[in-house]
Amino acid sequence: MDEMPRPRPLHLHRYMTRHGRVVWYVRGSEPPRKKIRIRAEYGTPEFEEEYLAALNGEKPKPKAKARTGSLKWLYARYRETDAWFALAASTRKARENIFAHVMETGGDEPYAAIKRADIEEGKNRRRETPGAARDFLDTMRGLFRWAVEAGLVAVDPTAGVRNPKRKKSEGFKAWTLDDVARYEARWAPGTRQHVWLHVLLYIGCRRGDAVILGRQHVRDGIVSFVTEKGREKTRIEVSRRIEPELAATLAQGPCGDLAFICGERGAPLTKESFGNEFKAACVKAGILDKPAHGLRKLSATLWAKRGATEHELMAMFGWLTPAMAALYTRNVDRRRLAMSAAERLARTR
Repeated sequence: MDEMPRPRPLHLHRYMTRHGRVVWYVRGSEPPRKKIRIRAEYGTPEFEEEYLAALNGEKPKPKAKARTGSLKWLYARYRETDAWFALAASTRKARENIFAHVMETGGDEPYAAIKRADIEEGKNRRRETPGAARDFLDTMRGLFRWAVEAGLVAVDPTAGVRNPKRKKSEGFKAWTLDDVARYEARWAPGTRQHVWLHVLLYIGCRRGDAVILGRQHVRDGIVSFVTEKGREKTRIEVSRRIEPELAATLAQGPCGDLAFICGERGAPLTKESFGNEFKAACVKAGILDKPAHGLRKLSATLWAKRGATEHELMAMFGWLTPAMAALYTRNVDRRRLAMSAAERLARTR
């Protein structure tokens, strides 16, 4: 579902068609209260431009049509396809921004004339920020892979272009049990911040899933939900038993009507707003550099220490391959082997 701002912009309305497509329109506050449809993608500069025009009762000015055969024309066709709408709203928004820069410099060029060397050049211009270079490649790949399937180009110019190497990093910093104790000392049971911590720790879910979980997802002491993973947004069902500590926290609350995690007035939070509020709660608890995702890493570590296998961890955390689970089981096995070896050597003295 597209995320809504809080508060919603004046006179802006959201409507879901019978085909499941989200439609936005502005309805005037004075008679005849005419409805004006906004056709741009929500969250884009074009959307803001159309919205402001509609507030004044003006229909959006028709934009100049892209020349047939140009990269802009290809992009416009791509945005009308199921391949585009199959992407998550956040992914579409990010790619909109990338396409905006691409169209400024090469939008009028014939798309059929774009070669692998052009894609390589675009990647190399972003080499100082490998993440941006990777996002650029993913964006252009999506466009040209669709174009090949649609029969608009014979050769995909992104084929064979390698992703830049990722910088070696341990990723998000994991929480420790000392961090949890420090947070709980600041946010006692009965506070919504306490609920936030236990949902993240005991369910071990990602922030985007945490904000939608509620009592409607719980049955017979089991919380079940569907998460999406990977670029293809593969849907994976995850089920976790409600631990006694979490059950006590949820019973005490405060929780919202539809979501365990809620804002000050009991309303659900978006992923972004929850991230900001959780960060503020962490700062007040003296935890300055560890995000919500670090609790997911701590949860996986604790289950690995309890003896969970790689495939059990995959099921619990919604991972698609054993690679991520192996990171936790391997570290735990190393510690276990080291302690076992130390004990055995001590007995031989």
